Amino acid sequence: MENILIFTDGSSRGNPGSGGWGAVVVANQRVIELGDGEAHTTNNRMEMQAVISAINFLIEYELLTQNFKCVVHTDSAYVINGITKWVSGWKARGWLTLQKEQVLNRDLWEKMSYLLEAMPGDEKIEWKLLKGHVGVAGNERCDEIATTFADKKEIKLYDGPLSGYSIDIASVSQDADKTSARSESKKRSSKKAYSYISRIGGKIEVHKTWAECEARVKGASGAKFKKSLSKADEQVIIAEFSK
Repeated sequence: MENILIFTDGSSRGNPGSGGWGAVVVANQRVIELGDGEAHTTNNRMEMQAVISAINFLIEYELLTQNFKCVVHTDSAYVINGITKWVSGWKARGWLTLQKEQVLNRDLWEKMSYLLEAMPGDEKIEWKLLKGHVGVAGNERCDEIATTFADKKEIKLYDGPLSGYSIDIASVSQDADKTSARSESKKRSSKKAYSYISRIGGKIEVHKTWAECEARVKGASGAKFKKSLSKADEQVIIAEFSK
């Protein structure tokens, strides 16, 4: 049985805003990186477009056989739940949700559904949900591709033998330091704020409410902001922003 690996990720600046998607396809001992961007889109649409583009690539270049196992790794629960749990119900209701509302991103759901049905064989796809930004090599690379396109910058995409690929793409192990940092960030975000610190153009201000901080940083180019949990934490952040 032929094993095919796919990693995907999407990104948008503003949600909606400038967006990008990235995918890494491993098939026939070959690695192909894919990516592109859109001027105005959402994170969910970019997550979907990454999967659609990867599967379409496999079909278009006839990289699939009757006997294959394709594993798609994504950090988007929206994509996995949508295609494995929700889409059949949406179709049956004429693309309406249970609340009788139009399904968001219908055009992309239809494309993804069509491509999956067009795949040969019975195995189709095994979906794997990853935690984002915890050091999984394939996910990190896709994130780099997606964010680079979202930022409208250039990036060199690899297309060549697996043996020449610098990333350990087959590994889905997590980076312990990044996992720990993500956990600490999550804990921090749930705690009550002492204050909010913002920096724009070198000028630092302290705000007692998020509304004040948001009013200052929203739409401001190069703005930085962070929540403090105590007076001491506030001073640490101010020092950090002063560097």
